[in-house]
Amino acid sequence: MKRRFLGSLLAGMVFAVAATTSMGAAAADEAPDVLVKRISTEVLDTIKADKTLQQGNIAKIMLLVDSKIMPNVNFQRMTASAVGPGWRQATPEQQKRLQEEFKILLVRTYSGALAQVSDQEISMKPFRAAADEKEVVVRTEVKGRGDPVQLDYRLEKTPGDGAGWKIFNLNVLGVWLVETYRSQFASEINAKGIDGLITTLTTRNQANAAKKG
Repeated sequence: MKRRFLGSLLAGMVFAVAATTSMGAAAADEAPDVLVKRISTEVLDTIKADKTLQQGNIAKIMLLVDSKIMPNVNFQRMTASAVGPGWRQATPEQQKRLQEEFKILLVRTYSGALAQVSDQEISMKPFRAAADEKEVVVRTEVKGRGDPVQLDYRLEKTPGDGAGWKIFNLNVLGVWLVETYRSQFASEINAKGIDGLITTLTTRNQANAAKKG
């Protein structure tokens, strides 16, 4: 039960930030730890203040994900890593479907966590990285009632002037999100192929939608 809540809190924070600030030019100039701190704080503050987010309003969450979160996440890399070697064999249309269904799965699975956000705050761990590093890990803790929750972000420096840092994996209590899904997806691909995985994700999303109305 505790791990389910922690995973829910993680994904809720990442995939349900509200439209409080623009992430454009400012994000491009921010160090990765500063970016994570700002986003995390804004997410928690916004969830605490927005009853519709706490109630799991899927339409509103999806809108916010598309407008505010996806520009700061390399979701293609995240999906490709979760799918594993099968990604390279997938057609562009299959890759598009996988990204769509994976995003819906994450949002729908964890939207209920928003109601559990109360007095949590973000504590940043010491961050060290060379100026020329292209991938870094930013380590944080979510502090509130109970034990602190380890919540880490893996980011990459995207090429081009002003492109900034993007998240491509997340960790709760030592468990990386992408690796968790990779093992599940590998079983589906081995048994049913890429189309079988797409069908499984679609079916799971439809079931989640029915349960949440």
